[in-house]
Amino acid sequence: MISSIRWYGMVSYGMDEAMHMFEVMRQQGVNPDVFGYQIIMDSLCKMGKMAAAMDIFNQMVNQGVSPNKAVYQCLVLGSCSHGHFVKAKELISEAVNRGLCSNSVFFYPVINDRCKEGKVKEAQDMFDFIVGIGHRPDVIMYNSLMDGYCHVGKVEEALRVLDAMKSAGLQPDVFTYGILINGYCKIGRIDEGLSLVREISLSGVKPTTIMYNIILDGLFCSGRTVPAKEKFHKMNESGIPVGVGTYNIVLSGLCKNNCTDEAIELFKKLRAVNVKINVITLTTMISAMFKTRRIEEAKDLFATISAIGLVPSVVTYSIMMTNFIKEGLLADADDMFSAMEKAGCAHNSRLLNQVVRVFLKNGEVVKAVTYLAKLDAKQLSVEASTVSLIVSLFSRKGKLREHVKLLPVKYQPPEMLD
Repeated sequence: MISSIRWYGMVSYGMDEAMHMFEVMRQQGVNPDVFGYQIIMDSLCKMGKMAAAMDIFNQMVNQGVSPNKAVYQCLVLGSCSHGHFVKAKELISEAVNRGLCSNSVFFYPVINDRCKEGKVKEAQDMFDFIVGIGHRPDVIMYNSLMDGYCHVGKVEEALRVLDAMKSAGLQPDVFTYGILINGYCKIGRIDEGLSLVREISLSGVKPTTIMYNIILDGLFCSGRTVPAKEKFHKMNESGIPVGVGTYNIVLSGLCKNNCTDEAIELFKKLRAVNVKINVITLTTMISAMFKTRRIEEAKDLFATISAIGLVPSVVTYSIMMTNFIKEGLLADADDMFSAMEKAGCAHNSRLLNQVVRVFLKNGEVVKAVTYLAKLDAKQLSVEASTVSLIVSLFSRKGKLREHVKLLPVKYQPPEMLD
């Protein structure tokens, strides 16, 4: 027998090479164990080569090697991912008959995988099939299905699953409530989410940090700053752990709702007591500093990122560059772009398009053209909003029409080429 480590090594060289070695070894009378077969099948499933995976499965069985739970699981997941639901159900039935599916550990990934892909109808179909063959789902499986419905905005369907769970004699846990609260907030039904928080508090279940984070984010996103701040204070008073995730939601929420000075004050308090922060926190506050025209403080915070061992994100660089351009600090913007490249932070289409638009809005046509050239050089797409801005600024009635010849011909509005 060949160890599973050897098989992993073969697959790492490429599937074609691994399959060739697999056949050569079999011809020489050297057969893998069940783990070796599983590695080959799993790789084939992930590549969408389901027929080949099933051939290997049949070869394994013919060699007298009994499939284990992991083998069936990779084949079922592969079949579902590529639309072979009849085959998936056959494999599940076979695994059940072999006594390999005694609990939800086998079934949960099947339901969860479909839900994460947004294919809840398929998840529900598999769920019903699993129940139909005599398996009793646990809370984790019900939660996964509810999360799938909430993910696509179907909270009423999620509540139907909750009712079915209760009818089966199972009690919701904190994750169940968190899923439903998130579902309500995602579709803007914040008050129903708040009602659910009150309901679970009265039932003796203590709301978690995640639940509060969901509610806080929902309230801030809907512009309800006062109740959001009240919830945040209540969270602190209740002794519920408050981490960097919560602080990031509050700081960002305050900034988005024109409470930037409050955000800065809170941030200073957090730093004074050495609360652990991350690059998201600092990026949020850099934006806040620019918003209140505190340019030097924004620069200092950017320097802090590297000083405390963090790495700026593409969002951080984008905020620095676009605000430097707005402030007329063009050399600083170019330096920031160079620093980004040297740091190995890949600039994307979104960043370059945003920079081009800011330059154009500020009348810096030459600079805008330079960054348009970077888009072209990297074969990145020019966004519709960038094209629309170019047309509006350089058309016959646009305020930059006199500078249209500075643009590459491909970007000049057709009416100006006459």
